[in-house]
Amino acid sequence: MEIISTLLNGLSIGGIYAMIALGYTMVYGIAKMLNFAHGDIIMVGGYTIYVFITMTGSPILAILFAVIFCTLLGITIEKLAYKTLRDASHLTIHITTNEEK
Repeated sequence: MEIISTLLNGLSIGGIYAMIALGYTMVYGIAKMLNFAHGDIIMVGGYTIYVFITMTGSPILAILFAVIFCTLLGITIEKLAYKTLRDASHLTIHITTNEEK
């Protein structure tokens, strides 16, 4: 029975990793630039789900709200930051999208 639990945990975590990798691939394939803030948007989505579930208790509505919120956040970031970088050099794009802590 423990092997089934381990298998399901591995599949669920692997699915999350696959969705993140798919996001990176889609952004690079379409925009031809790497978005290193991709993980930050995923984190904002996770916190949005947590806060919304805490406030309302509905996980379905929390996921729906997080998807809408992160979509709007992504559109805003694209319009403000990445649209101006379309014709810039690769080094400029890398420096702009790289998050230094």
